[in-house]
Amino acid sequence: MIKTNLVLEQITNGLQSIVQKVIQEERITEQEGIKLFTEAPLPLLGTLANAIREKKNGNKTFFNKNIHIEPTNICVFDCKFCAYSIKISKKEDAWESTIDEMVDKLKEYEGKEITEVHLVGGVHPKMGLHYFIELIQKIKALRPDIHVKAFTAVELEYMCRKAKVSYKEGLQMLKDAGQDSLPGGGAEIFATEVRDEICKDKCSAEQWLEIHETAHSLDMPSNATILYGHIEKPEHIVDHMSRLRNLQDKTNGFNTFIPLKYRNGNNQMSHINEVSVVKDMRLYAFARIFMDNFNHLKAYWPMIGKKTTQNLLAFGVDDIDGTIDDTTKIYSMAGVEDQNPTMSTDELVSLIKQVGRTPIERDTVYNTVKEY
Repeated sequence: MIKTNLVLEQITNGLQSIVQKVIQEERITEQEGIKLFTEAPLPLLGTLANAIREKKNGNKTFFNKNIHIEPTNICVFDCKFCAYSIKISKKEDAWESTIDEMVDKLKEYEGKEITEVHLVGGVHPKMGLHYFIELIQKIKALRPDIHVKAFTAVELEYMCRKAKVSYKEGLQMLKDAGQDSLPGGGAEIFATEVRDEICKDKCSAEQWLEIHETAHSLDMPSNATILYGHIEKPEHIVDHMSRLRNLQDKTNGFNTFIPLKYRNGNNQMSHINEVSVVKDMRLYAFARIFMDNFNHLKAYWPMIGKKTTQNLLAFGVDDIDGTIDDTTKIYSMAGVEDQNPTMSTDELVSLIKQVGRTPIERDTVYNTVKEY
């Protein structure tokens, strides 16, 4: 699988046995993962990650044609890293769309080749389970073939609790209305000591995992994420990835893994400096090595940036998300470099081809729509 002589030249003492396991496609443990993540030279991680990426997906780099609809930025929770959410007491800075307004947004794309609508926002106390069931039903009535990827586990935990239904009951109701899959948001870092510092009042790691496992049991696939680059330590990163890897062993229900970089604009943790691009590359490459049962690794370009996304295509990444649309505000409000996160299909194809990869338009579950 891997050009062994090139890899072995880069190995320092103590890493040989771990790297040999990777070369032989054997799973590494959490302790081995911590050592590899913290001690391996970046070129070594990149070499290993790229080889795994190419064995799984060849030269292909995936994207889709999607739009984001964000119902509201009003949120009952107080995540310290978030620049997006607004308390009800600060309504002058808030928005809350009606069902008709959100359906009208989708109507703007009539006749356009979009395959997915991504529906995520703040956790509004008055936008509950039945509200969103009605929204999804109207979306499906307008575009029956569109894939509805909706609601983080954080949103789902709250709406099921408020509606007094189990996760299975709530998810089944949403599926019956037309919801097709779940995004991966809200995972942040699973370790309790970190979670208590950055997002203590929202759903626990155990609840997040239970909701995704329940969705998988109902044949609703989902994505998985990690929020990195703030107060977490390497052992927290590896623990987080290990819990996801274990659940994927059990359900095989995750489509892709998406590392999300902490951005420090306009939030309660703005005193924390953002990590460097080099550390981004290390994290992504390690994820590709450690998350051996995930078929895809995504770099979400509006958050990580277009140039870094191109670089990451040599460090394990095979997916860069999609065309998005300027309705996505969650990262622009946190100060990312691209304040208008939208790219045309031609721009996405060009970005991928510039670094020698083959652009593949996919649907949400990675069926090929078109090869460019």
